[in-house]
Amino acid sequence: MEFAEVTNDVAFRKIFGNENRKEALISFLNAILEFSESQRIVDVNIMDPYQLPKLRGGKVSIIDVRATDLTGRQYIVEMQLGEHDAFNKRVLYYVSKAYSNQIDRGDFYRQLKPVIFIGIVDYLFSNNQNYISRHLIRDVETQEQILKDVEFTFIELPKFNKKIDELNTLTEKWVFFIKNAENLDVIPENTSDPGLLNAYQDANIHTWSKEELE
Repeated sequence: MEFAEVTNDVAFRKIFGNENRKEALISFLNAILEFSESQRIVDVNIMDPYQLPKLRGGKVSIIDVRATDLTGRQYIVEMQLGEHDAFNKRVLYYVSKAYSNQIDRGDFYRQLKPVIFIGIVDYLFSNNQNYISRHLIRDVETQEQILKDVEFTFIELPKFNKKIDELNTLTEKWVFFIKNAENLDVIPENTSDPGLLNAYQDANIHTWSKEELE
């Protein structure tokens, strides 16, 4: 087998943005977000990655993967290879746009559903020593969380250094796949999750069409 570089935009969208093979995205989201049993995603609708402006002259945003689950929660997954001095602002722009675009004039604010952002970055992004960091809006003194509808998770690939025989959780196996698949020639023996297996199969460039390879 020969696996694609998963961090490449084309490969990333093929693996996680395929409406006909949603198991990979569902497994990835559940693993990274560590949802409880009652919160777990069972199905998603993969959305158009283009966030179009409502008015002429507005800015068009192109997101790597955008999806909603059966409860209406929206997920934005973005792969960022190089360090960008405005990436933090772009993240806020994507989430704000996705949140505000849910309703139109005459709609009730209570119709708004949560927007969850997952950013995979191939550089050092935060001062957190862990490779996954989670960001919420909380009261600075009490840590009370009243504003609950937006949250952010960042995966910093340079901070993940586990080897293949050190992988224990599905979260670790997913991050290992994203960072290291291109350096493998077989699917790791400890891969049993159906969604992750699908991801490895979709990353195998020997199964790609000529158009996809080009």
